[in-house]
Amino acid sequence: MKHKYLSDVATLALSPDKCIGCEKCGRCTEVCPHGVFAPENGKAAIFDKNSCMECGACAKNCPTGAISVNAGTGCAYAVIIGWLTGGEPDCGCC
Repeated sequence: MKHKYLSDVATLALSPDKCIGCEKCGRCTEVCPHGVFAPENGKAAIFDKNSCMECGACAKNCPTGAISVNAGTGCAYAVIIGWLTGGEPDCGCC
């Protein structure tokens, strides 16, 4: 089952000008546990931003710094903590 988090809240951003394609879009597509990235014209593209859990694996593995994400923050983090603790998500934005 593929998890979806809250819509349009992930801090994930990709700078296409910095992306070098990592041998046909390898790194970010390999490390992303939710398939957020997909190859497009020899570079990475954000395919499904709402599936981003803001773990930071993509940004940590990007050799050119083309990807940024505030790992461990925001609504997606609140959803994960809610699942783990059995409570309701509380990110403080609502």
